[in-house]
Amino acid sequence: MGRDIQAIKISGEDRRKYRDKVRVSLEVFARMLHEHLFDTDPAQVGLEIELNLVDERGKPSMHNADVLDAIADPAWATELGQFNLEINVPPRQLGGGAVADQEQEIRASLNAADAKARSTGSRLVMIGILPTLAERDMTEGTLSANERYRVLNEQIFAARGENMRIEIDGAEQLITYADSITPEAACTSVQLHLQVSPESFAHYWNAAQAIAGVQVALAANSPFLFGRQLWHETRITLFEQATDTRPDELKYQGVRPRVWFGERWITSVFDLFEENLRYFPALLPICEDEDPQAELDRGASPQLAEMSLHNGTIYRWNRPVYAVVDGKPHLRVENRVLPAGPSVADVMANAAFYYGLVRSLAEAQRPIWTQMSFATAAENLHEAARYGMDAQLYWPGLGEAPAAELVLRRLLPLAHDGLRAWGVDPAHADHLLGVIEQRCLTGKTGASWQIATTAALTEDRGTGREEALRLMTQRYIEHMHTNAPVHTWPERS
Repeated sequence: MGRDIQAIKISGEDRRKYRDKVRVSLEVFARMLHEHLFDTDPAQVGLEIELNLVDERGKPSMHNADVLDAIADPAWATELGQFNLEINVPPRQLGGGAVADQEQEIRASLNAADAKARSTGSRLVMIGILPTLAERDMTEGTLSANERYRVLNEQIFAARGENMRIEIDGAEQLITYADSITPEAACTSVQLHLQVSPESFAHYWNAAQAIAGVQVALAANSPFLFGRQLWHETRITLFEQATDTRPDELKYQGVRPRVWFGERWITSVFDLFEENLRYFPALLPICEDEDPQAELDRGASPQLAEMSLHNGTIYRWNRPVYAVVDGKPHLRVENRVLPAGPSVADVMANAAFYYGLVRSLAEAQRPIWTQMSFATAAENLHEAARYGMDAQLYWPGLGEAPAAELVLRRLLPLAHDGLRAWGVDPAHADHLLGVIEQRCLTGKTGASWQIATTAALTEDRGTGREEALRLMTQRYIEHMHTNAPVHTWPERS
């Protein structure tokens, strides 16, 4: 939902017209699927990384507009909070040395951007939730200036009708209330995009859903929120709560949440877009002039803007994406479960593990989704978010097992096979999956490093939690810029 939106007043007639336009778009989309009109060129991959801004003391820096002006690169954009930025990495085919090239490109972009950010008194940090964020930072006044965020904020609270209650029980407990969607800005992620054919989409989406819990267990990097130690990947439950348009009464009636794992395995990409129309009222009912049926009839590829905008306000952990590039429509699976960071090396290792494993499972003769229930996959995600590498995850043929054991015994070989099938250079595949292997053997994730380092600072220096989190954040930034994977980071200086 990256498009710009102007300030608007929304009427009941606007909503009716928009619903009708989404319905027409869905009919056109179904026709395009039936007529095989989608791009069949070799699959491309891409990624987006959301980052936080901090000042020289490691505290949130509310200056993303200034930083963006200093960076002056179209690959960079604002995100929801004034302490957020996002970089979009251009798509490419996955084979050969593409992964290594992508790592070098991201490192160069981040280093250049960080140098320019320093000229404004800010620094960049890749981390799931910035540990130094405070509840006082979570106000409507810290939303980014782009009007679309304010319109979205208004529409979510208009639908909800009351302030948001955020309650998280973890190692410690947090109960707080929010009168804006700004807590969502605390959640910074890496989003992995994989272009797939319509015929294979359901297999890849189902496979991505099946491994979401494993991904989060391996990559957990969000243990602190507003000074409290909560889940290893607190971002998962925070994001679910911070964008919830439902008051309690609607939850009890079974109304679906906007941040959604889903409720069933699918047989076609059409299932997901049809669910969007059936279950979710529009948050931003804005119609474009395009007549999608007329566009298709004249041989052009319609943008299906209303269907895509609606899809962009439904936050599936694995989201379908329809896009038109150079006149050709294509489909992508957007994997959204991973937190940002800790280092670019870790981000690329997580990406390689996902791309390899999802291919092996999607193309397996006996699909994984025929061997486990959808509810179990959802339970794995929340178990992993709560406990990280210590999570007990269910896997067919193995039962419940520690996440590290599951990866080492079953999933790493499959990830290797999948990267080989993509044509990834074996040396690059071995290097990146070696990072995952060492993370499993050491049991050290970004989350466990943050927890252990904060505890060590408290013990060694006798500092309070707030100061320990500030010092830990500064150490985190130093290690991040070495690009050493997190399993090698010392917990004491």
